[in-house]
Amino acid sequence: MGKNKITNRVRRRGPQSQAETTRLREIREKIQQEFPPRNPPRLRPMTEGIAFRVRAAREAQGLTWYAVAKRAGVPNPSTVRDIEYGRDTKLSSVQAVAEALGLRLELVEV
Repeated sequence: MGKNKITNRVRRRGPQSQAETTRLREIREKIQQEFPPRNPPRLRPMTEGIAFRVRAAREAQGLTWYAVAKRAGVPNPSTVRDIEYGRDTKLSSVQAVAEALGLRLELVEV
């Protein structure tokens, strides 16, 4: 037989004293000042540009990231997500995803 895995959280037994509760609250507040939570806490899809158009085309066709990646010949579905979220991605991947969705990438003068 294999070793047993510990999968439960460690839980404090019994009620905490008022002093302990106050001490823990102060520690939490100090840590949050030193390491503030990310704002916004999660990345969001882009609302303009290529990323927005790729997402709109994918949703209009009812496709998942996986389906688009498969159509485009991109090995990792998270590449499609990265494009939609505006992260750095290889231009060849962006072009393959765009073509898979029936879009065309074009350089234009501004």
